[in-house]
This record gives sequence, C-alpha cells and structure tokens, in this order.
Amino acid sequence: MCGICGILDFREQNVNREILREMCSSFVYRGPDDEGTFASPPVGLGHRRLSIIDLSPAGHQPMSNEDGSLSIVFNGEIYDFEVLRKRLLRSGHTLKSRTDTEAILHLYEDEGTESLRFLNGMFAFGLWDATRKRLWLARDRLGIKPLYYSWDGNRLVFASEIKAILKDPSIRKELDLQALDLYLALNYIPAPWTIFRNIRKLPPGSHLVAEGGRIAVESFWHLGRTDGPGVSGSVEEEKHRLYDLLEAAVRRRLIADVPLGAFLSGGIDSSIIVALMARNSSRPVKTFSIGFKDLPSFDETEYAREVARFNQTEHYEFKLDHSDILHAFPKVLETFDEPFADSSSVPTYIVSRETRNHVTVALSGDGGDELFAGYRMYRGEYWSGYYGMVPRLIRNGLIAPFFDLLPDARDNPGLEKIRRAKKFVRGMSLSFPERFCRWREIFAFSQRKALLKDPPDEDLFLALTCREMEARENRFPGDLVNLMLYLDTTGLLPGDMLSKVDRMSMLNSLEVRVPFLDYTVVEHVFGIHGSKKLGLRGGKPLLVDTFKEILPAMVHKRPKCGFEMPIAAWLRKELRFLIDEYLREEVVRGTGLFHFPAISRLINDHMSGRRDTSWQLWNLIVFQYWYERYMK
Repeated sequence: MCGICGILDFREQNVNREILREMCSSFVYRGPDDEGTFASPPVGLGHRRLSIIDLSPAGHQPMSNEDGSLSIVFNGEIYDFEVLRKRLLRSGHTLKSRTDTEAILHLYEDEGTESLRFLNGMFAFGLWDATRKRLWLARDRLGIKPLYYSWDGNRLVFASEIKAILKDPSIRKELDLQALDLYLALNYIPAPWTIFRNIRKLPPGSHLVAEGGRIAVESFWHLGRTDGPGVSGSVEEEKHRLYDLLEAAVRRRLIADVPLGAFLSGGIDSSIIVALMARNSSRPVKTFSIGFKDLPSFDETEYAREVARFNQTEHYEFKLDHSDILHAFPKVLETFDEPFADSSSVPTYIVSRETRNHVTVALSGDGGDELFAGYRMYRGEYWSGYYGMVPRLIRNGLIAPFFDLLPDARDNPGLEKIRRAKKFVRGMSLSFPERFCRWREIFAFSQRKALLKDPPDEDLFLALTCREMEARENRFPGDLVNLMLYLDTTGLLPGDMLSKVDRMSMLNSLEVRVPFLDYTVVEHVFGIHGSKKLGLRGGKPLLVDTFKEILPAMVHKRPKCGFEMPIAAWLRKELRFLIDEYLREEVVRGTGLFHFPAISRLINDHMSGRRDTSWQLWNLIVFQYWYERYMK
C-alpha cells in the first residue's frame, strides 16, 4: 500500500521536483519504507512506498519499463498478479521484480487501457506513456483506494489525498457549496465532488486519460444483471458458488511478504472472514477487536472472543473510553482533508494503530452489509408495503403525530427503537426515491435550507438518487432491494466506509484488504434476487446459511450493531466541550455559512433529551473543525 501523486502541465517545459517532494511528504505515513520521484517534462510522478510484496529495492517506484517509454506510480494490490506475470513471460516480456506494479506496466504494452479488465484487486495508479504523451489514471471497481485530481484546462494534478494536491501553489482553496450540501445530507462527500470546487474524486470503476491537451473520464465497470446472465439454479447451488468465491477471495488476500491478521468485530461479516482465514492459513490467525468500557450496548467484544475461541486465533482486545477518543480526536480529524463525520473513524483509527503493532496487513469484513442487505432500511422498504395498507388518515393523523411526540436517543435501547420507528413512519408518506434519501440523510433537505445562509434551490441528493435509479432500473427489474444495495455499494460504501478504513489504516501504515469486495464475489451476489438476501427479522440469512457451519452458534442470530462511538451520551457529558468550542455563536457566525438559531435548536433538543440530534451536531462539529484548519 502506498501514496501516489503527479503533475502534468501541457504548457511547461520544466517539472518542479520540489513540489513533487512536498506532495510525497504530505502523506509519508502511507508509505514509510521508500520515496521516489520521476520528472520528464511535461510530467512528474511521486511515490511513497509501504512494502508488502517483494520488499527488495526492485519494487522501488516510480517504475519504468525496459526502454523507459512507460512510467507508473501505483497504490494497492493486484491479487492475481502471479497469473499475469506468467502470461507476460510467455509473451516474451522481461520482468525484473516480483511486484504487481511491473505486471501492470507490461500488460499496458499489450492491451493499452483495456488492461483494466484483467486486474483483480484494489488499486489507484498513474501511468505516463511518453510515446503517446498520455497520462492515464485509474481507480479500482469498488473505490477501495482513493484518487483525487485537479484540472484547469492545462494542468492536471493528482494524488492519493487532497492535502498533496494543495501543495501545488497553483491550486486555490475555493469552497464548493454543492459539496457542502451533500456533506450535510450524508456525513461525507460523494464522488466526483470534494469540498473544493476545483478538486475532484475519480469515481470508482473509472479511468481518466489526459492526452492532446484534453482529459476524458470513463467508467470501465458497470455493476448489474446486464453484466451477465445472472445467477440461475437452486438456492443450494447459489450458496455453494458463494462459498467457493469468497473463500478464493480470502486465499488471494493471504499473499504477503509481511505479517498478516484480521479485524474482528464479532459481527457476521468479520467472523466469516476470520473463519475462512483460519481454514486457509498454516498458523493461527491474529485477530484484533475493540470495545467500549461501561457501555454494553456499543460493545461487541463478547462475540469477538467467542469467534476467536472457535477459530483458535491469537486474539487481541482493546477497550476504549471517552478519554481515548478525546486523545485521538485531533489526529483523526487532521487526517481528513475535507469534512467527514462518520464517528466510527475514531475507533477505526485506534484499532488500526494497535493492530499495526503486530501486523502490516489486516483483512476486514467491509462490504457485507451493502451486498447482503444488512442495514435495517432494507427491511424497512419491505415492511413499507404492509404499512401502506393502513388508511392514510390513520397513518398521517394518528400514528405519525404520536411518534413525533416521543423522545428518542441512540444510547438508550428503548428510545433507540422509538427513533427507528419515527424514521420509518416519516418515510412512509414519501415516494420510493424520497424514502431512500430520507432514511440515509443526516440533515433532511428542509433542515439544510433552514441551516444554510445560502441554501440550495433543489435537493441535490434526491436529484442524484432519482437519476441513478432511472439509469439503473433496467439492471434490477422488479427488484427494489438490489437497487437500494446498488446505490449503497456505489455511493455509501466508497464514500464513507472504504474512505474511512483507507484513511485510518494508512495513517498507521497498515494495509487493509476486503475479500467481500472481490469483484467476482460482488458480481455473483448482485446476480441473486434481492428478496433472497432479506432477513425480515434481522440478520443476513443468505450469508449466514451459507457459512453457518464455520460460525459459532451465538453469532448466527445476533442483532446488528454498528461500529460507532456512543457519541450521543458523550456529547451530553464528557465531550460537551466540543459543542462549546466549535458550535458557539461567534464561531458559527465566523464562517458566514450557517444560521446560528438552527444550530442552537439542535443543541437544546439534544441536551434536554427531547430528540437525539447527536449525529447532526457531530456533523457540524467536524465541519467547523475542518473549516478552522483549512479555510482560515
């Protein structure tokens, strides 16, 4: 795992190596083992290396082919690179290392940009073709690895992180108000937006070609049933195929020249990954779990310990309290170059930090919920059909007003059920796209309009959702569950979950691999009708039934828990000072972006216990922290 950057300027005859070195230095933690730069006008490339495969100097980057006509900087892992190497050797290529990076170089010589279809892995890279005067950028199918770029019509700057791009003095910091609106809606900013108007994310499964003074961005992978015939056969055949594909994905991710382990939350997804690792490893698997002291509703370590015992792993457990979070809070928020308010990024950072003390690579269960309908909102969509049979007068005149009067709180099991019921009821008067958005939103559109001094004219999140649903409807005919899963797999997953894991793990120079997101597994699972994935009472029945023989019994029907902080309780007590520091009136008015009375109401509602607004408050705290650091 590494950090990459580069500059292409069609007007310049010189390349500023000092800027390249500053860009590399900004993310030195992504690659503490080595640094390299390449400069040949009009392009310059930079690289920081975390050595995983072929630890020798032969893996140094930027890497070039035999005649120097191609140069590449690469971040990620190609899991079938040994197969590619054999193919290239048979074709007459000379290979000087054991790296997957070199395989990409020579594959490009044979296949050009079509070589992406042969790559199975997580990756982001920049390849300079001196003969064609072409710079080629690409990002893996699911967006596991990040890639940002800025283009002004003449100059293209790219990097693994925004902070590296901002090292180029030609890049100005201009706030993108559309991105701010999306952040308030989602807690993160989806591709292709970033918080800066002139910096963009390369979308997952896309590549960019800069040639002849122009750039073009295209998708090279599209998820949906039109990619193939879909899954046919009995349920048992589907499960057998799923087992084989996921086990093969795990085996591919066990290849490393450094120590390797796994995150183990005790949930279904990570438990399956650990079980498959244990069955395909010659030594005990190292597993790592995190929990919260004195907050049992947020603590899953009991389940993790049972899974570790069941698989005879070498298990490590870490328990946190608010002081651990407080100590890590600045480090975490300083790492994100744009507002990112998933509160679980803090415990993710801590478990990555502790894990790195023992291993260099860790496998995780990320992606299981988005593939197998693990979130409650998917079941909510199923039950919406039955709720819709209740007469509208009763729904809108009695049930909805009744729930609105009730208090709710995330840190109280009973009040948390009321919060979920309120969210469900509010969505029932809406269309399917509106309901999807309402269940995903942190701030609803009406709240964003009241909050922002310069509010948007349209609900951008809803407009984007409607556009995606219309464009993908033919891929999932009569299958709303898979359509929802598609939207989350291409939106929430890379924008939130994978971004969080990449940043927090790489901040600790730890590589994280995600077997569920092997594209062969993803394509198979999306070929299965959504109704077969849905657990009406919870869980992920297709996944559990497929792997139940390798899971301890107590995990089979355990309730879904999110890997998040008990932020609601802490903001009322131990972390209240964050509200006082970042959401006080003079600070809010200083940004010129928000109406303070709207924020004041959120604070009062939360502190009084009338309504749990902790996620909204955390969203605003994170933004204010970012704004103070970047825009002032």
